[in-house]
Amino acid sequence: MSSYAKRGMKAARFLFPVLALASLAVAQPLTVGWQTKLAALLPLAAQPAVLMERRASLSLVDLSLRVMNVGGDPQALNQVMASAQRGEMPAYNERLGISKKEFLSYLVFQPTLASTSRTLRLAVNRDSNRVSFGDAPGMNGILKGVSIDLRTGEMRGPEGFTAKATSVAPSNAADRLLDVRSGFQWNIRGNNAGTGNGVRGVLNLLQLSSGDIILSYTRTSMLHSVTTTGELIVQYTR
Repeated sequence: MSSYAKRGMKAARFLFPVLALASLAVAQPLTVGWQTKLAALLPLAAQPAVLMERRASLSLVDLSLRVMNVGGDPQALNQVMASAQRGEMPAYNERLGISKKEFLSYLVFQPTLASTSRTLRLAVNRDSNRVSFGDAPGMNGILKGVSIDLRTGEMRGPEGFTAKATSVAPSNAADRLLDVRSGFQWNIRGNNAGTGNGVRGVLNLLQLSSGDIILSYTRTSMLHSVTTTGELIVQYTR
């Protein structure tokens, strides 16, 4: 088999789904004034940021309501809540007033974003037309070669493909991962068997109700038939 054909097979195989910050909000067309908003949210050169990570937290809201409704022991419920806050799996207690099977059905883990307490300075190049990302300690090459055109909103990756920006609508629903005020999202897809380049990823730039900004990029990238997968999530304030 020719090297060209082998590269084509690799390029076809690598495009599997990647996990983005799920259920943030519905992407919408860009609105009036989006250029100003985009420029204000994107990081500055050497922008200080906090590295974030995904964690799973135990949601016991429904369990608490159920125990109160059936007249369960408040002290037993407090013990369960205390265990969850310590990051431990709560143990069943018959004084809760529900069966063990029902108790287990209420132990629901929900995804959250949490600070790693690690700080970094983002490698960013800005001019009047474009914001470009480089690499720096803590960034792990995830954003290296990515750029955003401030006039068109177009994202370009080092693989040679582009994506259009969409607006992210506000969302503070209970089932959302983040309390989003506004933001932008780019879904980038591309595959070139001839060059051995391809990408599948999601870039999010989100302003939270707190005023903080979340920048995340989750992607599977292939450059010259070499595939890497990674995710970077940072939080900063402008």
